[in-house]
Amino acid sequence: MTTIETKSGSGSTRVRGIGLAAVRGLGLALVLLPGAVLCFTLSLVSIALIPIGIGLVTTPWVLTGVRAFADWRRVLAAQWCGVTIPSAYRPAPQDANPWTRTFALLRDPATWRDLRWLPVDMTAGFVTALLPAVLILYPLEGFALAAGLWRTMTGGPYVEYGPYWYGFVPVSDQTSALGAGALGAALLFVAHRYAVSAFQLHFRLTRAVLSPSQGELAERVRVLTETRRDAVDTSAAELRRIERDLHDGAQARLVAMGMDLGTVEMLLDKDPEKAKQLLAQARKSSADALTELRDLVRGIHPPVLAERGLGDAVRALALRLPVGTEVDVDLPGRAGAPVESAAYFAVSEVLTNAVKHAGADRIWIDVHHIREPDGMLRITVTDNGKGGAVIGAGSGLSGVERRLGTFDGVLAVSSPAGGPTMVTMEIPCELS
Repeated sequence: MTTIETKSGSGSTRVRGIGLAAVRGLGLALVLLPGAVLCFTLSLVSIALIPIGIGLVTTPWVLTGVRAFADWRRVLAAQWCGVTIPSAYRPAPQDANPWTRTFALLRDPATWRDLRWLPVDMTAGFVTALLPAVLILYPLEGFALAAGLWRTMTGGPYVEYGPYWYGFVPVSDQTSALGAGALGAALLFVAHRYAVSAFQLHFRLTRAVLSPSQGELAERVRVLTETRRDAVDTSAAELRRIERDLHDGAQARLVAMGMDLGTVEMLLDKDPEKAKQLLAQARKSSADALTELRDLVRGIHPPVLAERGLGDAVRALALRLPVGTEVDVDLPGRAGAPVESAAYFAVSEVLTNAVKHAGADRIWIDVHHIREPDGMLRITVTDNGKGGAVIGAGSGLSGVERRLGTFDGVLAVSSPAGGPTMVTMEIPCELS
Protein backbone atom coordinates (compact mmCIF):
# COMPACT_ATOMS: atom_id res chain seq x y z
CA MET A 1 0.00 0.00 0.00
CA THR A 2 1.14 3.53 -0.75
CA THR A 3 0.37 6.74 1.06
CA ILE A 4 -1.76 9.16 -0.96
CA GLU A 5 0.31 12.07 -2.19
CA THR A 6 -0.86 15.36 -0.68
CA LYS A 7 1.86 17.75 -1.78
CA SER A 8 1.69 19.57 -5.07
CA GLY A 9 3.29 17.67 -7.93
CA SER A 10 2.66 16.78 -11.54
CA GLY A 11 -0.92 16.83 -12.82
CA SER A 12 -0.99 13.10 -13.50
CA THR A 13 0.27 12.32 -10.00
CA ARG A 14 -2.38 14.52 -8.41
CA VAL A 15 -5.15 13.07 -10.56
CA ARG A 16 -3.99 9.58 -9.62
CA GLY A 17 -4.04 10.54 -5.93
CA ILE A 18 -7.57 11.94 -6.24
CA GLY A 19 -8.81 8.82 -8.02
CA LEU A 20 -7.11 6.59 -5.44
CA ALA A 21 -8.73 8.54 -2.58
CA ALA A 22 -12.16 8.20 -4.24
CA VAL A 23 -11.84 4.45 -4.86
CA ARG A 24 -10.44 3.71 -1.42
CA GLY A 25 -13.00 5.93 0.28
CA LEU A 26 -15.88 4.27 -1.55
CA GLY A 27 -14.63 0.77 -0.74
CA LEU A 28 -14.00 1.73 2.89
CA ALA A 29 -17.47 3.27 3.25
CA LEU A 30 -19.10 0.11 1.92
CA VAL A 31 -17.23 -2.00 4.49
CA LEU A 32 -17.18 0.26 7.54
CA LEU A 33 -20.92 0.92 7.76
CA PRO A 34 -22.06 -2.73 8.14
CA GLY A 35 -18.90 -3.52 10.13
CA ALA A 36 -19.43 -0.71 12.65
CA VAL A 37 -23.15 -1.44 12.99
CA LEU A 38 -22.47 -5.16 13.54
CA CYS A 39 -19.69 -4.58 16.09
CA PHE A 40 -21.71 -2.00 18.02
CA THR A 41 -24.88 -4.11 18.09
CA LEU A 42 -23.10 -7.31 19.15
CA SER A 43 -21.19 -5.42 21.85
CA LEU A 44 -24.34 -3.93 23.39
CA VAL A 45 -26.21 -7.24 23.31
CA SER A 46 -23.27 -9.23 24.70
CA ILE A 47 -22.62 -6.79 27.56
CA ALA A 48 -26.35 -6.74 28.38
CA LEU A 49 -26.30 -10.54 28.67
CA ILE A 50 -23.48 -10.60 31.25
CA PRO A 51 -25.88 -10.70 34.27
CA ILE A 52 -27.41 -13.98 33.06
CA GLY A 53 -24.01 -15.54 32.27
CA ILE A 54 -24.19 -15.72 28.48
CA GLY A 55 -22.28 -12.47 28.11
CA LEU A 56 -19.38 -13.83 30.16
CA VAL A 57 -18.69 -16.26 27.32
CA THR A 58 -19.49 -14.02 24.34
CA THR A 59 -18.13 -10.64 25.49
CA PRO A 60 -14.39 -11.48 25.24
CA TRP A 61 -14.88 -12.74 21.70
CA VAL A 62 -16.97 -9.76 20.65
CA LEU A 63 -14.65 -7.17 22.19
CA THR A 64 -11.64 -8.90 20.67
CA GLY A 65 -13.37 -8.58 17.30
CA VAL A 66 -13.99 -4.87 17.94
CA ARG A 67 -10.30 -4.42 18.72
CA ALA A 68 -9.37 -6.21 15.50
CA PHE A 69 -11.76 -3.92 13.57
CA ALA A 70 -10.18 -0.84 15.17
CA ASP A 71 -6.65 -2.13 14.59
CA TRP A 72 -7.49 -2.72 10.93
CA ARG A 73 -8.43 0.94 10.65
CA ARG A 74 -5.17 1.93 12.33
CA VAL A 75 -3.27 -0.04 9.69
CA LEU A 76 -5.23 1.60 6.84
CA ALA A 77 -4.68 5.05 8.34
CA ALA A 78 -0.92 4.53 8.42
CA GLN A 79 -0.65 2.86 5.00
CA TRP A 80 -3.06 5.05 3.03
CA CYS A 81 -2.63 8.50 4.58
CA GLY A 82 0.37 8.34 6.89
CA VAL A 83 -1.87 9.01 9.92
CA THR A 84 -0.59 7.24 13.02
CA ILE A 85 -3.26 6.19 15.52
CA PRO A 86 -1.68 4.90 18.75
CA SER A 87 -3.03 1.77 20.39
CA ALA A 88 -3.12 1.53 24.19
CA TYR A 89 -4.86 -1.76 24.91
CA ARG A 90 -4.02 -3.53 28.12
CA PRO A 91 -3.01 -7.16 27.55
CA ALA A 92 -5.91 -9.47 28.31
CA PRO A 93 -5.24 -12.86 29.96
CA GLN A 94 -6.07 -15.40 27.26
CA ASP A 95 -6.24 -18.60 29.31
CA ALA A 96 -8.00 -17.21 32.37
CA ASN A 97 -11.59 -18.07 33.21
CA PRO A 98 -14.37 -16.20 31.32
CA TRP A 99 -15.19 -13.99 34.31
CA THR A 100 -11.60 -12.77 34.59
CA ARG A 101 -11.23 -12.19 30.85
CA THR A 102 -14.52 -10.35 30.52
CA PHE A 103 -13.94 -7.92 33.35
CA ALA A 104 -10.30 -7.41 32.41
CA LEU A 105 -11.52 -6.19 29.03
CA LEU A 106 -14.30 -4.07 30.53
CA ARG A 107 -11.88 -2.40 32.95
CA ASP A 108 -9.70 -1.30 30.03
CA PRO A 109 -10.48 2.34 29.08
CA ALA A 110 -9.52 1.51 25.49
CA THR A 111 -12.52 -0.84 25.29
CA TRP A 112 -14.98 1.96 26.03
CA ARG A 113 -13.11 4.27 23.67
CA ASP A 114 -13.66 1.70 20.90
CA LEU A 115 -17.36 1.48 21.74
CA ARG A 116 -17.67 5.30 21.62
CA TRP A 117 -15.90 5.32 18.27
CA LEU A 118 -18.26 2.87 16.57
CA PRO A 119 -21.31 5.25 16.47
CA VAL A 120 -19.04 8.04 15.21
CA ASP A 121 -17.63 5.71 12.58
CA MET A 122 -21.02 4.63 11.26
CA THR A 123 -22.16 8.28 10.91
CA ALA A 124 -19.52 10.96 10.47
CA GLY A 125 -16.90 8.36 9.56
CA PHE A 126 -19.12 6.96 6.81
CA VAL A 127 -19.77 10.44 5.38
CA THR A 128 -16.11 11.49 5.37
CA ALA A 129 -15.04 8.19 3.78
CA LEU A 130 -17.68 8.54 1.05
CA LEU A 131 -17.05 12.24 0.43
CA PRO A 132 -14.10 11.91 -2.04
CA ALA A 133 -16.10 9.55 -4.26
CA VAL A 134 -19.12 11.89 -4.14
CA LEU A 135 -16.97 14.88 -5.10
CA ILE A 136 -15.64 12.94 -8.10
CA LEU A 137 -18.83 11.20 -9.29
CA TYR A 138 -21.55 13.76 -8.56
CA PRO A 139 -20.20 16.35 -11.06
CA LEU A 140 -20.60 13.76 -13.82
CA GLU A 141 -24.36 13.94 -13.33
CA GLY A 142 -24.27 17.71 -13.73
CA PHE A 143 -22.36 17.39 -17.01
CA ALA A 144 -24.82 14.75 -18.22
CA LEU A 145 -27.77 17.03 -17.42
CA ALA A 146 -26.14 19.89 -19.34
CA ALA A 147 -25.57 17.55 -22.28
CA GLY A 148 -29.28 16.78 -22.56
CA LEU A 149 -30.12 14.26 -19.87
CA TRP A 150 -32.40 16.91 -18.34
CA ARG A 151 -35.03 16.15 -20.97
CA THR A 152 -35.26 12.56 -19.78
CA MET A 153 -35.31 13.51 -16.10
CA THR A 154 -38.06 16.16 -16.48
CA GLY A 155 -40.16 14.84 -19.38
CA GLY A 156 -42.54 11.95 -19.84
CA PRO A 157 -43.73 10.40 -16.55
CA TYR A 158 -41.60 12.87 -14.53
CA VAL A 159 -43.48 16.00 -15.77
CA GLU A 160 -45.93 16.00 -12.85
CA TYR A 161 -43.07 16.04 -10.33
CA GLY A 162 -41.82 19.45 -11.46
CA PRO A 163 -38.15 20.35 -12.00
CA TYR A 164 -35.33 17.89 -11.28
CA TRP A 165 -33.07 19.15 -8.52
CA TYR A 166 -29.34 18.89 -8.98
CA GLY A 167 -27.90 20.10 -5.71
CA PHE A 168 -29.62 23.46 -5.20
CA VAL A 169 -30.26 24.00 -8.95
CA PRO A 170 -33.80 23.22 -10.22
CA VAL A 171 -33.38 21.80 -13.73
CA SER A 172 -36.35 22.28 -16.06
CA ASP A 173 -34.85 23.59 -19.33
CA GLN A 174 -31.53 23.87 -21.14
CA THR A 175 -30.54 27.08 -19.32
CA SER A 176 -31.00 25.56 -15.88
CA ALA A 177 -29.28 22.41 -17.14
CA LEU A 178 -26.25 24.53 -18.05
CA GLY A 179 -26.40 25.88 -14.51
CA ALA A 180 -26.25 22.28 -13.25
CA GLY A 181 -23.22 21.72 -15.48
CA ALA A 182 -21.59 24.84 -14.00
CA LEU A 183 -22.27 23.55 -10.49
CA GLY A 184 -20.76 20.21 -11.52
CA ALA A 185 -17.64 22.01 -12.76
CA ALA A 186 -17.39 23.89 -9.47
CA LEU A 187 -17.72 20.63 -7.54
CA LEU A 188 -15.05 19.05 -9.74
CA PHE A 189 -12.74 21.96 -8.93
CA VAL A 190 -13.44 21.42 -5.24
CA ALA A 191 -12.70 17.71 -5.70
CA HIS A 192 -9.41 18.55 -7.39
CA ARG A 193 -8.40 20.73 -4.46
CA TYR A 194 -9.88 18.90 -1.49
CA ALA A 195 -10.74 15.26 -2.31
CA VAL A 196 -7.51 13.90 -0.84
CA SER A 197 -7.82 16.18 2.19
CA ALA A 198 -11.39 14.98 2.70
CA PHE A 199 -10.18 11.38 2.72
CA GLN A 200 -7.49 12.27 5.25
CA LEU A 201 -10.18 13.97 7.33
CA HIS A 202 -11.78 10.56 7.81
CA PHE A 203 -8.64 9.12 9.42
CA ARG A 204 -7.99 12.28 11.42
CA LEU A 205 -11.50 11.91 12.83
CA THR A 206 -10.75 8.27 13.62
CA ARG A 207 -7.52 9.28 15.35
CA ALA A 208 -9.31 11.96 17.40
CA VAL A 209 -11.73 9.37 18.80
CA LEU A 210 -9.45 6.32 19.09
CA SER A 211 -6.32 7.98 20.48
CA PRO A 212 -5.77 7.53 24.22
CA SER A 213 -6.55 10.47 26.48
CA GLN A 214 -4.01 12.39 28.51
CA GLY A 215 -5.16 10.54 31.61
CA GLU A 216 -4.48 7.17 29.98
CA LEU A 217 -1.09 8.34 28.77
CA ALA A 218 -0.28 9.51 32.29
CA GLU A 219 -1.34 6.10 33.62
CA ARG A 220 0.86 4.46 31.00
CA VAL A 221 3.80 6.61 32.06
CA ARG A 222 3.15 5.67 35.69
CA VAL A 223 3.14 1.95 34.85
CA LEU A 224 6.32 2.29 32.80
CA THR A 225 7.96 4.21 35.64
CA GLU A 226 7.05 1.46 38.09
CA THR A 227 8.29 -1.31 35.82
CA ARG A 228 11.53 0.59 35.21
CA ARG A 229 12.01 1.02 38.95
CA ASP A 230 11.31 -2.68 39.47
CA ALA A 231 13.83 -3.53 36.75
CA VAL A 232 16.47 -1.31 38.36
CA ASP A 233 15.77 -2.78 41.82
CA THR A 234 15.91 -6.31 40.41
CA SER A 235 19.21 -5.59 38.67
CA ALA A 236 20.68 -4.10 41.84
CA ALA A 237 19.54 -7.10 43.90
CA GLU A 238 21.01 -9.45 41.29
CA LEU A 239 24.36 -7.64 41.41
CA ARG A 240 24.38 -7.87 45.22
CA ARG A 241 23.61 -11.59 45.00
CA ILE A 242 26.44 -12.16 42.53
CA GLU A 243 28.86 -10.19 44.71
CA ARG A 244 27.78 -12.14 47.82
CA ASP A 245 28.05 -15.50 46.07
CA LEU A 246 31.49 -14.66 44.73
CA HIS A 247 32.69 -13.41 48.12
CA ASP A 248 31.28 -16.24 50.20
CA GLY A 249 31.79 -19.01 47.69
CA ALA A 250 34.39 -19.14 44.94
CA GLN A 251 36.50 -16.30 46.31
CA ALA A 252 36.72 -17.85 49.78
CA ARG A 253 37.67 -21.23 48.28
CA LEU A 254 40.35 -19.68 46.08
CA VAL A 255 41.82 -17.82 49.08
CA ALA A 256 41.86 -21.03 51.12
CA MET A 257 43.45 -22.88 48.19
CA GLY A 258 46.18 -20.23 47.98
CA MET A 259 46.89 -20.61 51.69
CA ASP A 260 47.02 -24.40 51.33
CA LEU A 261 49.48 -24.12 48.46
CA GLY A 262 51.65 -21.78 50.55
CA THR A 263 51.66 -24.33 53.34
CA VAL A 264 52.48 -27.11 50.85
CA GLU A 265 55.46 -25.12 49.67
CA MET A 266 56.82 -24.97 53.22
CA LEU A 267 56.06 -28.63 54.04
CA LEU A 268 57.25 -30.12 50.77
CA ASP A 269 60.72 -31.00 52.14
CA LYS A 270 59.84 -31.35 55.83
CA ASP A 271 56.63 -33.39 55.70
CA PRO A 272 55.88 -34.72 52.16
CA GLU A 273 52.95 -36.79 53.41
CA LYS A 274 51.21 -33.74 54.90
CA ALA A 275 52.01 -31.79 51.73
CA LYS A 276 50.25 -34.47 49.64
CA GLN A 277 47.14 -34.20 51.83
CA LEU A 278 47.09 -30.43 51.44
CA LEU A 279 47.54 -30.77 47.66
CA ALA A 280 44.57 -33.13 47.51
CA GLN A 281 42.55 -30.67 49.57
CA ALA A 282 43.60 -27.82 47.27
CA ARG A 283 42.58 -29.85 44.22
CA LYS A 284 39.15 -30.49 45.78
CA SER A 285 38.79 -26.80 46.63
CA SER A 286 39.60 -25.85 43.03
CA ALA A 287 36.96 -28.29 41.73
CA ASP A 288 34.38 -26.93 44.20
CA ALA A 289 35.24 -23.35 43.20
CA LEU A 290 34.85 -24.23 39.53
CA THR A 291 31.44 -25.84 40.23
CA GLU A 292 30.28 -22.77 42.14
CA LEU A 293 31.45 -20.47 39.34
CA ARG A 294 29.57 -22.57 36.79
CA ASP A 295 26.43 -22.43 38.94
CA LEU A 296 26.86 -18.70 39.30
CA VAL A 297 27.23 -18.23 35.55
CA ARG A 298 24.21 -20.44 34.97
CA GLY A 299 22.25 -18.22 37.36
CA ILE A 300 23.24 -15.10 35.43
CA HIS A 301 22.63 -16.39 31.90
CA PRO A 302 22.65 -20.14 31.27
CA PRO A 303 24.95 -21.18 28.40
CA VAL A 304 22.24 -23.44 26.97
CA LEU A 305 19.93 -20.40 26.74
CA ALA A 306 22.52 -18.35 24.88
CA GLU A 307 23.56 -21.17 22.57
CA ARG A 308 20.33 -23.08 21.86
CA GLY A 309 17.48 -20.78 22.77
CA LEU A 310 14.54 -20.73 25.15
CA GLY A 311 13.00 -24.06 24.12
CA ASP A 312 16.08 -26.16 24.88
CA ALA A 313 16.80 -24.13 28.02
CA VAL A 314 13.32 -24.93 29.37
CA ARG A 315 13.82 -28.60 28.47
CA ALA A 316 17.11 -28.53 30.42
CA LEU A 317 15.26 -27.07 33.40
CA ALA A 318 12.69 -29.86 33.20
CA LEU A 319 15.38 -32.55 33.16
CA ARG A 320 16.73 -31.30 36.50
CA LEU A 321 13.34 -31.44 38.24
CA PRO A 322 12.65 -34.31 40.68
CA VAL A 323 9.10 -34.80 39.29
CA GLY A 324 7.85 -36.01 35.93
CA THR A 325 7.66 -33.13 33.48
CA GLU A 326 6.35 -32.89 29.93
CA VAL A 327 7.55 -30.03 27.72
CA ASP A 328 5.89 -28.91 24.48
CA VAL A 329 7.75 -26.20 22.56
CA ASP A 330 6.60 -24.55 19.33
CA LEU A 331 8.94 -21.64 18.57
CA PRO A 332 9.73 -21.07 14.87
CA GLY A 333 12.47 -18.61 15.78
CA ARG A 334 14.20 -16.87 18.67
CA ALA A 335 13.08 -13.90 20.71
CA GLY A 336 15.44 -11.14 21.81
CA ALA A 337 18.02 -12.10 24.43
CA PRO A 338 16.42 -9.96 27.22
CA VAL A 339 13.00 -11.51 26.55
CA GLU A 340 14.42 -15.04 26.50
CA SER A 341 16.25 -14.39 29.76
CA ALA A 342 13.15 -12.98 31.47
CA ALA A 343 11.02 -15.88 30.24
CA TYR A 344 13.61 -18.47 31.32
CA PHE A 345 13.94 -17.20 34.88
CA ALA A 346 10.17 -16.72 35.16
CA VAL A 347 9.65 -20.38 34.20
CA SER A 348 12.40 -21.41 36.60
CA GLU A 349 10.71 -19.58 39.49
CA VAL A 350 7.30 -21.06 38.69
CA LEU A 351 8.76 -24.58 38.51
CA THR A 352 10.55 -24.07 41.82
CA ASN A 353 7.25 -23.03 43.43
CA ALA A 354 5.48 -26.06 41.96
CA VAL A 355 8.08 -28.47 43.35
CA LYS A 356 8.57 -26.84 46.78
CA HIS A 357 5.11 -25.61 47.70
CA ALA A 358 2.48 -27.28 45.51
CA GLY A 359 3.44 -30.88 46.26
CA ALA A 360 3.00 -31.73 42.58
CA ASP A 361 4.18 -35.00 41.08
CA ARG A 362 3.45 -34.06 37.49
CA ILE A 363 4.13 -30.83 35.58
CA TRP A 364 3.26 -29.80 32.02
CA ILE A 365 5.03 -26.93 30.26
CA ASP A 366 3.80 -25.42 27.00
CA VAL A 367 5.88 -22.79 25.18
CA HIS A 368 4.66 -21.31 21.92
CA HIS A 369 4.50 -18.06 19.96
CA ILE A 370 1.34 -16.39 18.67
CA ARG A 371 2.03 -14.33 15.57
CA GLU A 372 -1.30 -12.46 15.34
CA PRO A 373 -2.09 -9.72 15.92
CA ASP A 374 1.13 -8.26 17.34
CA GLY A 375 3.29 -11.23 18.31
CA MET A 376 3.11 -12.85 21.75
CA LEU A 377 5.28 -15.39 23.56
CA ARG A 378 2.98 -17.51 25.71
CA ILE A 379 4.20 -19.97 28.33
CA THR A 380 1.85 -22.14 30.38
CA VAL A 381 3.01 -24.17 33.38
CA THR A 382 0.44 -26.59 34.83
CA ASP A 383 0.88 -28.87 37.83
CA ASN A 384 -1.37 -31.34 39.64
CA GLY A 385 -0.47 -30.06 43.09
CA LYS A 386 -2.69 -28.89 45.93
CA GLY A 387 -3.43 -25.46 44.42
CA GLY A 388 -4.01 -22.25 46.33
CA ALA A 389 -1.26 -20.26 44.60
CA VAL A 390 -1.84 -16.49 44.60
CA ILE A 391 0.04 -13.43 43.41
CA GLY A 392 0.79 -11.53 46.59
CA ALA A 393 3.45 -9.54 48.32
CA GLY A 394 6.40 -11.70 49.22
CA SER A 395 5.44 -14.61 46.98
CA GLY A 396 7.62 -15.85 44.17
CA LEU A 397 4.82 -15.16 41.71
CA SER A 398 4.87 -11.44 42.51
CA GLY A 399 8.54 -11.40 41.55
CA VAL A 400 7.67 -13.18 38.29
CA GLU A 401 4.97 -10.58 37.63
CA ARG A 402 7.45 -7.73 38.14
CA ARG A 403 9.99 -9.42 35.87
CA LEU A 404 7.42 -9.81 33.09
CA GLY A 405 6.07 -6.31 33.63
CA THR A 406 9.40 -4.88 32.49
CA PHE A 407 8.53 -6.15 29.00
CA ASP A 408 4.80 -5.30 29.17
CA GLY A 409 4.18 -8.95 29.94
CA VAL A 410 1.32 -10.30 32.03
CA LEU A 411 0.91 -13.16 34.48
CA ALA A 412 -2.36 -15.03 35.03
CA VAL A 413 -2.82 -17.67 37.73
CA SER A 414 -5.66 -20.16 38.03
CA SER A 415 -5.18 -22.20 41.19
CA PRO A 416 -8.33 -23.38 42.96
CA ALA A 417 -7.99 -25.19 46.28
CA GLY A 418 -7.14 -28.80 45.61
CA GLY A 419 -5.54 -27.98 42.28
CA PRO A 420 -4.61 -28.06 39.55
CA THR A 421 -2.59 -24.87 39.17
CA MET A 422 -2.16 -23.20 35.79
CA VAL A 423 0.24 -20.28 35.46
CA THR A 424 0.16 -18.43 32.14
CA MET A 425 2.84 -15.93 31.15
CA GLU A 426 2.65 -13.69 28.09
CA ILE A 427 5.33 -11.37 26.73
CA PRO A 428 4.83 -9.26 23.59
CA CYS A 429 7.66 -10.01 21.18
CA GLU A 430 8.55 -11.00 17.64
CA LEU A 431 10.75 -13.94 16.73
CA SER A 432 13.79 -13.63 14.49
